[in-house]
Amino acid sequence: MIQLQFFARYRDVLGSAGEALAWSPELATLEDLRQLLLARGDAWQVLAEPRLMCARNQELCALDTALNDGDEIAFFPPVTGG
Repeated sequence: MIQLQFFARYRDVLGSAGEALAWSPELATLEDLRQLLLARGDAWQVLAEPRLMCARNQELCALDTALNDGDEIAFFPPVTGG
């Protein structure tokens, strides 16, 4: 299983703070996972933003990061300071 978490505006748009998703070998990278989520359509297109940030097991990472069964993945918009 992969535990997904959505933060800030993504949580609001998706109407969910997260979900558990069955892992499969086709989900080799975070980009593969993101493409699976984008295929859900409509609100999920928020994850297509070019500056999307992500973390694997609470460490910032890139979309080409390998994905493994048991990972915790977080998606969140860029953080801005003020």
